[in-house]
This record gives sequence, C-alpha cells and structure tokens, in this order.
Amino acid sequence: CKQEMLQKKNAVLVDGVILNGPIMDSKAGEKFVEEACKIIMEEVVQKADDVTEKVCEWQAPETLKQILDLEMRDTGECHQKILQLCRDVIKYSVKTNHPRFFNQLYAGIDYYSLVARFITEALNPSVYTYEVSPVFLLVEEAVIKKMIEFVGWEEGDGIFNPGGSVSNMYAMNLARYKFCPEIKEKGLSGLPRLVLFASEECHYSMKKAASFLGIGTENVYFIKTDERGKMIPEELEKQVQRARKEGSAPFLVCATAGTTVLGAFDPLDKIADICEKHGLWLHVDASWGGSALVSRKHRRLLHGIHRADSVAWNPHKMLLAGIQCCALLVKDNSGLLKKCYSAEAAYLFQQDKFYDVSYDTGDKSIQCSRRPDAFKFWLMWKALGTTGLEERVNRALALAKYLVEEIKKREGFQLLLEPEYANICFWYIPPSLRKMEDGPEFWQKLHQVSGMLPE
Repeated sequence: CKQEMLQKKNAVLVDGVILNGPIMDSKAGEKFVEEACKIIMEEVVQKADDVTEKVCEWQAPETLKQILDLEMRDTGECHQKILQLCRDVIKYSVKTNHPRFFNQLYAGIDYYSLVARFITEALNPSVYTYEVSPVFLLVEEAVIKKMIEFVGWEEGDGIFNPGGSVSNMYAMNLARYKFCPEIKEKGLSGLPRLVLFASEECHYSMKKAASFLGIGTENVYFIKTDERGKMIPEELEKQVQRARKEGSAPFLVCATAGTTVLGAFDPLDKIADICEKHGLWLHVDASWGGSALVSRKHRRLLHGIHRADSVAWNPHKMLLAGIQCCALLVKDNSGLLKKCYSAEAAYLFQQDKFYDVSYDTGDKSIQCSRRPDAFKFWLMWKALGTTGLEERVNRALALAKYLVEEIKKREGFQLLLEPEYANICFWYIPPSLRKMEDGPEFWQKLHQVSGMLPE
C-alpha cells in the first residue's frame, strides 16, 4: 500500500511518512463501529431489564487477566478478535443497569442519556470555548440556570465537574478564596490556620479536599451527629467558638443533604443561621439528596438550601443521567468562579474574538479539556420533562418505603432506623444468632455476616 502511494505523482514524503496518505481505512473503521454498536445493543441495551441475565460473570483477577488477554503488542489485531474482546469486556463487567444491581447510590439506564453519551463520544468535544463547543456551552448554561432555579436562588453561577468529590473541592477552594483572595497569588504562607466544619457523617471527599488544598485534615472539625446522622447545630456553634478561641480562622461549613450511609439531611436552616452569625461560607453537599429538589413531595428534605453559598448536586445518581454528571452551583453571580480559577491563558481565551467571549467559560474551571456532561442531563430532561424526573424521585422513595415494610415483616431482618430518603439500613441476622443475647459477642459475630453473604 505504501509503495502504491509513493508511485502517485502527488505523494508527499517526509521522514518516511506519506503525509497525504490515508491515516486509516475509513470503510473498515465504519464497519467496525457498526458491528460494535450492534454488540452494545444486543448485549447491554436489550438485556438491561432481563432478570435472567447475571449482574456480573464474576472471575478472580488473575483468571480475568488470562481471559481478556490484556497485553498490548507491536502489531494490531484483526477486527474480529477486537469485537470478541468487546463481547468479553461486556460479559465480565458489572451490569449497572441490571434490575438486581444494588450498589452505592446509582443504578439503572436512561436511554436518552445513553444516546447523549453516544453523540458526545462521537463528536469528542471539549467544553472550554464557544468556538469549539458552541452547542454544549449553551446547553450547560441552560441546565445550570434551571438547577439554580430549583435550589431557590434568583441568580447564580455553576460548572459541571468530574464527580461530587471535585465539586466539594471546588467549593472549599472557592470559600477559601472568598475569605482571603490574596491566596491565589501569595499562596499559603502568611495565612492564619484555616478551619472548616463538616458532620461526622459527611462524605470522605471533605478530608481529601482539605489535604489536596493544603488546609490539612487536622483542620477539618467533624461535628457530632444525632441518632439519625444529622449534624447537631449546637455542636457546630461550640466548635466554631472553640476554633476562634484557639486563634484559628473558621471559613467554611459543609452541610450534607443525603449522607452516604444513613441518607441523613442536615438541618440547613439552623446551620445557615450559624454561618450568617459568624460570617462563614455554607456549602451543601447535595450530591446524593439534591435530586429531591425536583419532587414537590420530597423537596422539603432540603428546606433552607436556598441560604447556601454553594451546592453540589449529582444528577447521575437518582435521576439516572449516566456517570459522570455532577454540578457545582454557586449563589454568587459576580464572576467569583472565574476570579478564583482564571489563569487568563491568552492563546486560548482571547478577548478580541468575533463573538461574545463571556461564553468562553473554560477559565472558571480547574480543567482545560472538559467533557460536555450537562448534555446527557439536558437531553434526558427535554425528553422526560420535570414531571418525568419528579416521577423517578417519587418512585425511588416509594420503593424504599415498600422495602421497609417488607423488612419489618420478615424474620431475621432488623431495621436500623426509619429512613427519610432512599437509604435503607438493616441487619440480616442468621438463624444461629437469632436467640443470642444482645452484647459484644453478638455484635462481633453479626459484623462478620455481611462479608460472607453472596453478592
């Protein structure tokens, strides 16, 4: 093939490379995509609600390495072998859209979101300037505006991020910048000891963010929670006063709307009162519980969220928008996000373009290349409407209520507490322990049960 190209009169050869030759066989590539999409349809999409299929064809790591033949070689392999590899990847992966997949806070398939992902993967855009990503920047703007409306703000700002953990880190850094703007240029030297507050049941990303940002995990004061896992406002007040007496500088409170384990919602109104009293930034990690905002029946769980300075909300959880789809929403509409994160890269964010450069939103992100994650949520929202999203939330919580009643009726199951969200916490007590007295030995043995239960 190379010899044939060289014999052409217009062949351009540089360093042994034919510059105007084909990069790849487009016809063969198109055929491969067609056949691969057929496999995806048959093995993933069409089997999504088939309970006779396995959630996962489980194999030990060393066995799976041999099955998949993971080694990369000097020469490429034929399409038929690659297609078989695609089948094997699907076969041995966890089917998160399976009706019996029960894992951490997400499951199921939304067909509109899936198509949106197909489109964005095929177009391969990067959301930083309007000229390279015009549709997706406008989509993100529209989605953020609507999400802000549900939080209860009249205006605001926001950005989609690769995960709720990153949204929490954004918020922590933004709160610090608001507290001491000079940190952007001067760094940590000369600053007082900064302290932030979060509940004992908060997401572990708060410790990670404090570590990553140089605040330090010891400067995260964890506030006691009540028997339902909610932050106790009186304890928060005590810890803020303690930090001030120590000579530290409190700057942030992170409340949680939907904790990971118990599904607890912190009392946002009372926490907001304390934040206003002491001049602290209030961030609400509603990564899990934020979707209740679209339900007229259940949005009361987040009463007071409109008083927050920032909110993290993950539509990829209960609303099924497809991982990853995570937004950080900010009440401030003065350009605080851009002021905090802008590096003013002149080669990318020129100010003399032929359009309104305010649509070049990439300078308010810590990323350069950024996925159009808002699109999958937007297309789904357009297809279902707000009422369709509301039905998903209502159905999830109705299913949770049904499960609670079933647990109460069955011998050997012990409900931990009455839930207020979709988290159902219970113990399975095997027959050998059902007549055993409650005590240290009982709990020691019971703690070993869950690890032995089959998935």
